[in-house]
Amino acid sequence: MNQDWENRVTAAWAALDEYPEERAGDFRAVIDALVSELPEGSPLGPFEQACAWDSTGHSDKAVPLYREALARGLTGYKGRRAKIQLSSSLRNTGRAEEGVELLTPELDAPSDELDDAVRACLALCLSSLGRDREGLSLVLGALAPHLPRYQRSMGNYARALVEP
Repeated sequence: MNQDWENRVTAAWAALDEYPEERAGDFRAVIDALVSELPEGSPLGPFEQACAWDSTGHSDKAVPLYREALARGLTGYKGRRAKIQLSSSLRNTGRAEEGVELLTPELDAPSDELDDAVRACLALCLSSLGRDREGLSLVLGALAPHLPRYQRSMGNYARALVEP
């Protein structure tokens, strides 16, 4: 879509906190109106709608929309966001194993600013499956580079949690 549309979507998301829970439907209507401007079959439509449902507490309604966006070919940055958010929604709906399967390949994807979010969501999915040591290892590994000191030690501790 064009930059004007992207700017209006960004503005709508910036206003999300202005919609109390009882007006969540109004927010989703704003997103739906923007989606109605997209060409037929655009992967951005179900992605934005999934995000809106997810952000207003309805992971169950978001899951099929994230899947549709990915099936329609959503790739790149928004595709990666869709995978992260879908895995979180899967976890929220009791399907953490599917979240692990979806996000594990993202550990080897080209690096970007979403790397830590991948690890955080994957850690939550692992924890939901009782695999807390693996999850903690991911979180410590993601945190270590951001520390002013102890990066090497924390990286080693992260690996030690999962190595035999």
